[in-house]
Amino acid sequence: MKLETYLYTDSKWNKKLNSDLDSKNTLIIVLASTDVKKLDNPLSDLTVNYPTSIIIGASSSGEIFQNEIFDDTLSVAVMKLEKTKLKHNLCQVISPETSYTDGVSIARELDQEDDLKGVFILSEGLNVNGSQLTEGISSVINSNIPITGGLAGDGDRFENTWIISNGKPQTSHICAVGFYGKAIHIESASKGGWDSIGLHRVVTKSKNNVLYELDDKPALDIYKKYLGEKASELPASGLLFPLELKETVDASESKIRTILGVNEKDSSITFAGDLPEGSIVTLMKANFSRLINGAGEAAEALNLESYKGGDILSIAISCVGRRLVLKSKTEEELDAVLDVLPSNTKQIGFYSYGEISPLASGKCDLHNQTMTLTLIWEDDA
Repeated sequence: MKLETYLYTDSKWNKKLNSDLDSKNTLIIVLASTDVKKLDNPLSDLTVNYPTSIIIGASSSGEIFQNEIFDDTLSVAVMKLEKTKLKHNLCQVISPETSYTDGVSIARELDQEDDLKGVFILSEGLNVNGSQLTEGISSVINSNIPITGGLAGDGDRFENTWIISNGKPQTSHICAVGFYGKAIHIESASKGGWDSIGLHRVVTKSKNNVLYELDDKPALDIYKKYLGEKASELPASGLLFPLELKETVDASESKIRTILGVNEKDSSITFAGDLPEGSIVTLMKANFSRLINGAGEAAEALNLESYKGGDILSIAISCVGRRLVLKSKTEEELDAVLDVLPSNTKQIGFYSYGEISPLASGKCDLHNQTMTLTLIWEDDA
């Protein structure tokens, strides 16, 4: 594997693009500003220099390059795989209601060959039900195959997100890439670091990712009570107080759900993933040190036993809510990651509206408010 990472800022690249890396088995990942007017020139540069490569990308709530965060830039990885086959699939998303079937169709397309070793996904961040998408994919692809990625972001604005399709940013799309062959290694891990506050509450009325009632009371009213003065800043302030979701009070496995929008008319809240009726939820709040330590723990959880040196790519996808909480300390979670990984690791990433990573059981699922890491390398021998 040959790997280069680039940063496009102040209308120029940090170094010359290496067009020698162009091939049918080259994957280019672009994580960038939501301002599409700033993308024309750098995207043109990429398509000219890498005409046969697969180019995917997503808008972000902050671009990650090594251990730094940038805004209104492009953070790019160009990865030429020498012993691994790539397959690219695009599927348009009409509405959140089609997300499950979109996930199924993507998975079926990618799972047609026996040597599928991993899938990386970048999805529209607003017009999608992330948990339905991952549920659809998991219904087809075996749980021992890692499926990772994230939902595109738009800062704390929640207005517009995009995915790169045919070299251009487009809304309402999902892009997925399959990796095939014995030489490729894909490892992933995801950790949070939030503290639970308040009571356990039961989801008494919901439909997919729209929450109407907790303990038979309007969900939005309960949320506003906890937020106090910050209630007037919804939905953005809701990122500071996500929900922990469990099947039962005693369940060992949990997920975190974060707000995408609110509806004052019916007092409902739309989340990035589903909240099934009967589930148990608990409001959460930030703990600075635990969030930063959680990022380091995600890196420590990665299995590097088979890594023997050479180029290695880390794709760090962290939730925008973590950035809003950590503020000037946000880059500390990136330091915590790179302090653990091999010294020659090249890292790109972004702040997202949702992270896609396997659960402890191996099943792919949607996460919120986590640091999710994907490591990719190829055997040299």
